[in-house]
Amino acid sequence: MEVEVNTLHAFSDKALGGNPAGVVLQAAHLSESQMQEVARQVGFSETAFVMPSDQADFKVRFFTPSDEVDLCGHATIALFYLMKTQHLVDVGTYTLETLAGILRVVIEVNGEVYLSQTLPEFGEIVDRQQIAHSLRISTEELHSELPVQIVSTGLPDIMIAVKNIDVLTKIDPDFQRITEISRAHHAIGYHVFTLESDVVDVLAECRNFAPLYDIPEESATGTSNGAMLCYLYIYNQLTAPHHHTYTIRQGYTMNCPSEIRARLTLDSFNKITRIQVGGSAIHIKNIIIHLP
Repeated sequence: MEVEVNTLHAFSDKALGGNPAGVVLQAAHLSESQMQEVARQVGFSETAFVMPSDQADFKVRFFTPSDEVDLCGHATIALFYLMKTQHLVDVGTYTLETLAGILRVVIEVNGEVYLSQTLPEFGEIVDRQQIAHSLRISTEELHSELPVQIVSTGLPDIMIAVKNIDVLTKIDPDFQRITEISRAHHAIGYHVFTLESDVVDVLAECRNFAPLYDIPEESATGTSNGAMLCYLYIYNQLTAPHHHTYTIRQGYTMNCPSEIRARLTLDSFNKITRIQVGGSAIHIKNIIIHLP
């Protein structure tokens, strides 16, 4: 059997930037094991498989090279960008059935795609010493006021704020320890960031490590940045959070520059009612995967 996979880079409009994702537009005939094998052969951090839904406009399953995951932000951005360019969808709002629930996707007039994530869940505070040790930095190089904490807007990540861009850049991860710590805390991985940036109007610079899921480092992570924005809001690190769209940079240490847009909607009590993460994408090429 031959399976056609569209390959795109999400969160960038440049071929060398962003985060690569695979998209299979007609996947209803594929078994779970076949989808897993396609994702393994594609080799990207995630591949999205689209099929009909009786609950939403589309159903999508997401596979890493080794496992199925509930949700993938960058693959969703790539998927809807692709469907828009192929005139399968237009500007507007669509619903998406995922293992993380029914989510809403907005395609804007400028071509950017925004995924609404699940409302934040704030988990345990994690020991700073073991986190610093696994990143091969000192505890003094972590942000002194922000806790190391698990936050989820669909997938749980450990949020780790470091002091400045120099610390972020020099991190040399101990992937074995990160894998062990992530497994012990039932987290996907680490989302490490600094609020210091050399670029005007950038909220944060980030790196993301998920070796537990065969992703040593990822160049653009939608769900993690949605969780990070909620975390920063709760800890009073955002200015003008009402409907403000923030720009987050990731992937620059990997020579895969990515820009992620994220925004919150708050109710009259300043409680988060919606998290949206989005950006643009670029279609690279189609590849054929051969299955037995």
